[in-house]
Amino acid sequence: MSIDTSRRSFLKSGAAAATAMMAAAAAQAGIPAAKVEKWDEEFDVVIVGSGFAGMACALKAGQAGLKVLMIEKMPTVGGNSAICGGNVACPVNPVQKAQGIKDSKELFIADCLKDGLGINHTNLLATIADRCNDTIKMVVDCGCEFVPNKMLFEGGHSVPRSYEIKAGTGSGYIMPMHEVLKGMKNVVIRTRCKFDDFVMGEDGSVVGIVCREGYRFNAKAVSDDLENKTGKKKTVKALKGVMLAAGGFSRDIWFRQVQDPRVVPTTDSTNQPGATAGVLLKALGIGAAPVQLCWLQFLPYCNPHEKGFGVSVNFTNHACMDLGLVVDRKTGKRFMDEHAGRKIKADALFKVIGTDQNYPIAVCDDAIVKAINPSFVKLPLEMGTVKKFDTLEALADHFKINKAAFLEEVKKFNGFVKSGEDKDFNRILKFNNGLDVSKAPFYGIEVCPKIHHTMGGVMINEKAQVISTMTQAPIKGLYAGGEITGGVHGASRLGTVAVIDALTFGMIAGEGFAAMK
Repeated sequence: MSIDTSRRSFLKSGAAAATAMMAAAAAQAGIPAAKVEKWDEEFDVVIVGSGFAGMACALKAGQAGLKVLMIEKMPTVGGNSAICGGNVACPVNPVQKAQGIKDSKELFIADCLKDGLGINHTNLLATIADRCNDTIKMVVDCGCEFVPNKMLFEGGHSVPRSYEIKAGTGSGYIMPMHEVLKGMKNVVIRTRCKFDDFVMGEDGSVVGIVCREGYRFNAKAVSDDLENKTGKKKTVKALKGVMLAAGGFSRDIWFRQVQDPRVVPTTDSTNQPGATAGVLLKALGIGAAPVQLCWLQFLPYCNPHEKGFGVSVNFTNHACMDLGLVVDRKTGKRFMDEHAGRKIKADALFKVIGTDQNYPIAVCDDAIVKAINPSFVKLPLEMGTVKKFDTLEALADHFKINKAAFLEEVKKFNGFVKSGEDKDFNRILKFNNGLDVSKAPFYGIEVCPKIHHTMGGVMINEKAQVISTMTQAPIKGLYAGGEITGGVHGASRLGTVAVIDALTFGMIAGEGFAAMK
């Protein structure tokens, strides 16, 4: 994994490219409806993307009897949503109440602002907090299953407030929601169907799209396959509007480097190959207001020896960082609050890794593994990313950790857990429930950050309507939800908040279409 810390060579070309990009986008601001000789098809709602936001929108619009088309450029539905961890934040929920966990809308917003560096759009966070229980009901009604009576205490959150999806990945939502949608005769789902452009009314409204059926994604042609012209062109009318649910751009080599020149082409990402910027660029081209595009989030739970998301993230996150500890192998000591937000941890990891790839070691014990979902460790052990040892000494020897300092650090950490006070990094330990790192066997894994979430996107309001740069008002007929939007998470998002964000604003967009006369 590489990050270029020498920015000068790219800054000038990046700035020039950004200027040229915006000029080109402005020159290609959609296709006038007057120039459409013939509409190939007509739907009430057209949804671009088939992840959490897209499926939630299709579900609500479809249940209202609207004729819906949902398109997906990749061969299968789900995008990043299908492969993410899948756990979902929901402040002030019934399980918290039953377990005496005190939470509030205000605490949720404060937690998000802390890791988001205070630049979050709090009106959107408030909307999520107000509607999250409706969102959970929606997915449960579709057949999604959560681990009963369990609240996860995710990094950066002040209290346990996240449901654990039984499936262990976002497929636990995508598959049941997809099955429900397939049973609706008024909902059409098309894979290998790529969005190309908007069709615009004379009043500046979005009235349809141009797409290509039979499209075949080419992973080598980044920046949304600029030279890939596969597929048959179609012009589709959207009577009530278009919903953008196309996700982020973590795999768009050119566009992500324009936003942050430190990120070079070889920098790895947890995302699926189709996470490119094409739909976002077209939305900016018709005047959608851009929000915080240069903030890229790194996931601090990854293993440097796996490509992409890999199989180790859930183990490193929930076993080692939620309940265990992470040490610098050179010093044998902790160097951060393992339960802090993702940006804080990723920045700390990068500082330790440096230029000599000194990957820190995340550690836990057998009691912790048994306390979390034990399946989280099974595949990483089989793949060899997680190593198992009878003693802490053996663990230190294998990873070449400063042994004496490490053993002393584990002893000190265990004392912090017992007293409930982390005197070194002020980590919240009260939800450890007494679990420390003392019961053999012991587990260790190398850890490094990878690009995970692009924080910026188009601006939306509480109704999921896309806001215009020119008028500061909603663009008629255009909605969006999920990672293609910006503002919800600010500079960095807390774990499990992306899932509730996408599902909630997808649901709200679908409700908005359903309410139209």
